[in-house]
Amino acid sequence: MANPEHLALLERGVTGWNQWWTTQATSSPRLAGASIDTINLRNANLSQANLSGINLEAADLCLANFETANLHRAKLMGASLYTANLYQAKLREANLSKADLREVNLRHADLCMANLTEANLSQADLEGATLYTTTLCKANLREANLYKADLREADLSVAKLREANLSRANLGMANLCMADFIGATLHEANLTMANLSMANFCMANLMGTTLYKAMLIGANCIGTNLYKANLSRANLSKADLREATLSQANLSQADLSNANLCMTNLRGANLQGACLAGANLNCATLEGTNLAGANLNQATLEGACLRGAIMPDGFSLTSI
Repeated sequence: MANPEHLALLERGVTGWNQWWTTQATSSPRLAGASIDTINLRNANLSQANLSGINLEAADLCLANFETANLHRAKLMGASLYTANLYQAKLREANLSKADLREVNLRHADLCMANLTEANLSQADLEGATLYTTTLCKANLREANLYKADLREADLSVAKLREANLSRANLGMANLCMADFIGATLHEANLTMANLSMANFCMANLMGTTLYKAMLIGANCIGTNLYKANLSRANLSKADLREATLSQANLSQADLSNANLCMTNLRGANLQGACLAGANLNCATLEGTNLAGANLNQATLEGACLRGAIMPDGFSLTSI
């Protein structure tokens, strides 16, 4: 329940509000459930405020300070929060669809179950943020910092993540179907059982990434760095892995049927029990690769380097 005195003071203008707030030593502003979407809150100091359930739809909140504020179930659809400070803010179940969150500070914020459909988060800082089961469908996260963010079971389908930093982020079971990861960094990220079908990883860095049982059907991985990645039991059927780096990667029991691995570096990779039926391995580097028990039915290996590779029958090639 909003405090009428606090609400009246805010309605009189941001300058007076900020001056009043700086003098408060013990109490926090209480504006829960208020509808103040028509008030200009640019530069407003609302840190530590209780704003749960507040209606700020389409409000101007640029440069506003919401540090550690409670915005649980807040209505922020279409709001402008450009460069706002939401450090450690509580935004559980908040509606931020189509909001402008460019360059916003959301470090360690709680966005569990929030709606960020089509929100603009380009260059936003989400380091360590909790986005468990959050909806980010069609969101713009270009150049965003998601280092160590918790994105388990989040919906990032058709999201724009070009050049974003997702190093050590947890994307287990996330929906990333048709997402754009061109030039993104996912070093040591967890993508266990994630849906990455038709995603674009062109020139992305997935070094040491865990993709156990991940779905990558038809994914674009041209020139992608997957050095030492764990792709055990992953589905890479019809994926384009031309010129990708998969050296020392774990691809045991992975499905690479009809995948394009032309000129791919698979040196020292583990492909034991993998399905490579119909795959294009022309000019691929398979030096020291373990292909024991692999299915190479109708795969093409023209110009491939197989020196030291363990073939499907268990024998090692020493001179090819």
